[in-house]
Amino acid sequence: MSSQTCASCPSVGVSVSPYIAACQRILSEAGLDIKLHAYGTNIEGDWDAVFTAIRRCHEEIHRMGAPRITTTLKFGTRTDRDQHMADKVDSVKAKLDQG
Repeated sequence: MSSQTCASCPSVGVSVSPYIAACQRILSEAGLDIKLHAYGTNIEGDWDAVFTAIRRCHEEIHRMGAPRITTTLKFGTRTDRDQHMADKVDSVKAKLDQG
């Protein structure tokens, strides 16, 4: 399963980078394939492992003092073939190379 997550902590001020860094550690420790970008993190892994890690992120952010968290999630699954995040990016890059 591939997913994108974007968490915001409206009650902690302008910078949320310490909270994002904490979540990145949790996602990495869970053994998930992750790709941080400017507006969130792409996560790839087993359904249960992804949800468990996201729950742990919420728990850690609350432990760090944020009283309120909003997380937006997008999910994609396929049954017709095995496809990974890198495959999708490589497909677009190949088309760009073709001109």
